[in-house]
Amino acid sequence: MSEEKTSGAATARPGRRTPLVIAAVAIAAAIGLTATVGLGGTDDKASGPVAEVTGGTDPTKAATVLDRPFTKPSLVLTDTKGEKYDLVERTKGKPTLIYFGYTHCPDVCPLTMSNIAIAKKRLPKADQDKLQVVFVTTDPQRDTAAELAKWLPAAGDPSFTGLTGDFSAIQAGAKQIGIGIDPPKVEDGKVVSMHGAQVIAFSPATDQGYVLYGEDASVDDYAKDLPKIIKGENP
Repeated sequence: MSEEKTSGAATARPGRRTPLVIAAVAIAAAIGLTATVGLGGTDDKASGPVAEVTGGTDPTKAATVLDRPFTKPSLVLTDTKGEKYDLVERTKGKPTLIYFGYTHCPDVCPLTMSNIAIAKKRLPKADQDKLQVVFVTTDPQRDTAAELAKWLPAAGDPSFTGLTGDFSAIQAGAKQIGIGIDPPKVEDGKVVSMHGAQVIAFSPATDQGYVLYGEDASVDDYAKDLPKIIKGENP
């Protein structure tokens, strides 16, 4: 987990627009407990490899395998082509990474997308085609479909899916997987979007979000784990 947590709660690191994580999830990820209270969308009856996972605290691993995986958020938004995109339906049965961020982010968002993109290119072509990477904006007023269509290929990969839409729907969807986001606000004349910086990986076997990555996950971390995530296995 990232360094801005203090006593289980998330605080913003000075000068960076990084995580606001729901406290229960921060604790669960840090000490391997089950994330339950107030988050919703969890399922005690997950099957396959997800049912076997247990939270870990191995400092040598970037990934935290959650004791209780998240159900994929029920989000119906607009993609970079201006078309309706049902997240649950479009990514069903596919290995999927979901990240909430915004295109004007000065640091973490473009770095995260770049790290995933570089790691993806190290995969065999067949695995590259299977992997779905979904970037959901936390600043939909500025991040239109056209803006996301320009930004994602430069920050990450042309195959990444960018989604925009109603902020309240996006905020509710993020909360379903334990990620807190605040409405964009003006600070020192600039629009700032505070958001959780976690990447959640969803299994193709169960469509459950069972692995969490913090903002410090590197290219090598993703490159090492993605082949297993694509198979629905524990990294």
